[in-house]
Amino acid sequence: MTIYLPIAELPVAIFTILAMGLAVGFISGMFGVGGGFLMTPLLIFTGVPPAVAVASVSPYMAASSLSGALSYWRKGLVDTTLAWVLLSGGLVGTVSGVLLFLWLRSIGQVDLAIRLSYMLLLGAIGLLMLVESVRAILRARSGAPPSVRRPGTRPAFMRLPLKMRFRRSRIYISALPVIVIGYVIGLLGAVLGVGGGFILVPALIYLLRVPTQTSVGTSLVLTLVTMAAATVLHAVANGTVDAVLALVMMIGGTVGAQFGARTGQTLKAENLRLLLGLLVLSVALRVGAELVTAPGDTFAVTMVETVR
Repeated sequence: MTIYLPIAELPVAIFTILAMGLAVGFISGMFGVGGGFLMTPLLIFTGVPPAVAVASVSPYMAASSLSGALSYWRKGLVDTTLAWVLLSGGLVGTVSGVLLFLWLRSIGQVDLAIRLSYMLLLGAIGLLMLVESVRAILRARSGAPPSVRRPGTRPAFMRLPLKMRFRRSRIYISALPVIVIGYVIGLLGAVLGVGGGFILVPALIYLLRVPTQTSVGTSLVLTLVTMAAATVLHAVANGTVDAVLALVMMIGGTVGAQFGARTGQTLKAENLRLLLGLLVLSVALRVGAELVTAPGDTFAVTMVETVR
């Protein structure tokens, strides 16, 4: 059974989109990631224009982050002060990303920019995760203790001015790096349709020393707000949000996440990171292969109607 996507302007098999939503939702629940960095390339592989894929994944990401953010909020695991400072940079980054997206569309390079950015971003992250997880597995098998950074070591940006005390996270640092991190996440979300949790959570944990559960809860709040803002801005400025496509993805993703969460609880942390690294790297290679593979039709004919 096929449905017609009014914004993407093409018919798609509804069960294919549902299956993709189920698969990405399963992966999201199993690995604890948003899934936007996988859903957007999958939509592009099925023929959805990259501009529509990026914009339509934004409401999917906002909806998938809502339940998680509410759950962490009720448990008191959201640092509201940290979230506000992140959002001050994240919303500016979202607006910048939408404007950049609009400019790339105006010069006809948005598809190339999205594919190239995905290849570089996912390739780097997948490779780093793969190396780190393999080292952790080998270390665990040899019985060696895990490597721990000395507690007294602090990066140079910790000495920047405008220091703030984030009581829930139990840290006292400059607000400047927090704003910059929020800006980068908002920019990536608007341009690539990714929630940024797979970048934000490690940044909060390893750079700012925020507790893990507080990092996840605060990251979900940032993803929820920036993706909701990106949805509205893309719909108004670019007109590329396909509500039908987003709704079908939400249904599949919600169901798949429940099964993925149960499966993820049975695997070791280092094995989960290894599988996720392989998955991210494979998607990056697939996107890169499309960039260098010659298309089936080397010529395109555009019909232009002359009005007299």
